[in-house]
Amino acid sequence: MMDEEKIKRLRQKANRLPMDPGVYIMKDKSGNIIYIGKAKALKNRVTSYFRSVERHHPKVYKMVEHAEDFDYIVTDSEFEALVLECSLIKQHSPHYNILLKDDKGYHYIRVSAGDYPRITAQKQHYDDGGTYIGPYTSSLAVSQTVDEVNKIFMLPTCNRQFKAGKRERPCLNFHIKQCMAPCRGNISKEEYAEVLSQALEFISGGSQKSVAALKTRMEEAAENLEFEKAARLRDRIAAIEKINERQKVVYSKAEHEDFVAFAKSQDLTAIAVLKFRDFRLIDKVDFTLKETGDLSVLRAEFLKSYYVSQTDLPRKINLDGDCEDRELIAQLLSRQAGRRVEITTPQKGERQKLVEMAAKNAAEKIAISSAMTNSELAALDELGRLLNLPKPPLYIESYDISNLGASNIVGGMVVFYNAKPLKRAYKRFAIQSLTGPDDYGALREMLTRRFARYQTEKEEGKTEGFARLPDLILMDGGVGQVSAAQQVLDAFHLDIPLFGMVKDNSHRTRAITSSGGEIAINRNRAVFTLVSSIQDEVHRFSIQYQRQKRKSSALQMSLEKIEGVGQTRARALLKQFKTVKAISQASLEELLNTPGIDKRTAQNVYAYFHS
Repeated sequence: MMDEEKIKRLRQKANRLPMDPGVYIMKDKSGNIIYIGKAKALKNRVTSYFRSVERHHPKVYKMVEHAEDFDYIVTDSEFEALVLECSLIKQHSPHYNILLKDDKGYHYIRVSAGDYPRITAQKQHYDDGGTYIGPYTSSLAVSQTVDEVNKIFMLPTCNRQFKAGKRERPCLNFHIKQCMAPCRGNISKEEYAEVLSQALEFISGGSQKSVAALKTRMEEAAENLEFEKAARLRDRIAAIEKINERQKVVYSKAEHEDFVAFAKSQDLTAIAVLKFRDFRLIDKVDFTLKETGDLSVLRAEFLKSYYVSQTDLPRKINLDGDCEDRELIAQLLSRQAGRRVEITTPQKGERQKLVEMAAKNAAEKIAISSAMTNSELAALDELGRLLNLPKPPLYIESYDISNLGASNIVGGMVVFYNAKPLKRAYKRFAIQSLTGPDDYGALREMLTRRFARYQTEKEEGKTEGFARLPDLILMDGGVGQVSAAQQVLDAFHLDIPLFGMVKDNSHRTRAITSSGGEIAINRNRAVFTLVSSIQDEVHRFSIQYQRQKRKSSALQMSLEKIEGVGQTRARALLKQFKTVKAISQASLEELLNTPGIDKRTAQNVYAYFHS
């Protein structure tokens, strides 16, 4: 819990700050610097940390929680404050500032040992008997080279163990002409070694030298009437030339530019930087931050943290969205580079496409970290944009009511996390307060019980299950269901995005609805597929519970025919034995061990099934 006395003390101190530009320095109780920031007006910025603390983003909340005091330095201008901020961050590396540690390191091309070596990309140099080529600083260059050389020379990329003469069925790569398939047993060690040698020449000498050498060998093979060998060499030359042609398709205007994009999940932010020099893509740099927040602020913090330490500053940095202090940061980088550095957000044309390419790479990084596929991540991102949400809705709850008369009204809650069903979080509700069919009343009871549990479990310090609030609620139904649910959210003072899922006459998901009207989703394949699967799942789950309840009621009624067994004892027997068949096969002693069943009732039950 936040120390209210401390917050009051720091707020009073902040209120005495001047309205001048400057840098503020947050410190913990040991005097260690934990955060450094700059402000256009020190008083306004610093006091904001100590007002409405509960509304802060989790990272800011934790920083304020650990802050015990702060210092400040007044500057003549906001630009001077920015320069000083960057210098102090570099000097002190505070815990709550963005400290970038990219995923780059040294990268190697590895040639494994054995009779049929593989060529792979590696991030580390191991003493494993293999041969390592490198190191290289660009992971992109290494992965592209390995991919190209394996395709051109049709080298195997699987984990099979090959032996000359041993025959196996080849995999799909052989049939699509991307592997020579030594597994068939008809390629000798000597033949394989020759192809491998050509592949290594391609890596070390480049494509032009490799093509020249292959052409010489092809002509020699033709002169020696080795036409099959000449044909294989011809195909390799064609493959190299095809790769080269594809690589020529680069952005003709991006002489010296970077393209930067961000992707967010619930607790991670990934950043991808595509670097173009001399009109060619030369590298890709990835970063993963264990934090989320306002992307405009994150972009600014990233630019300051990453580019201020760079010696090869691009002429233009193309971002995927708004950036706080864009002009100030551009001014800072321009002074550092000794020439103009422009920061833009392209809206159309090839530059926008390259920003989108960076965004796909950032999304891929998030997908790997969160075990999501690109299509799932894209669906959540598009759903968030479509519904105008502040971030992709990674944790979605959906509700449905199923009723068959007043005595069998049930509700189902399903949870989708990272676009997949999170079945351990599913909940079932037996509606208790109604005496007749009332879907809206049932929804209100179900949601009231759910969010009452939220308050209880939050006070107990829990973070999962009912204690976790969703990023989005989807009701199975239209405006009426949304309105009933909104009444409950308002009663609990909860601000959670809420929408309904409506079906067409063929019972297929048609649109998302809210009090403001319908939002069509059938044109967006990824969103349509996700929402349809959520609606189908919550309907299936609630119907399944309804059937179980109905079956249980029928079984209970059959047991109530036995003398001395009413509703309570019938439920106790079913809870103990699960099925009527199990009850019929139980011994008298087992029946007596059932809570609430006395000796006489146990004898009546046993006699009923065994007379």
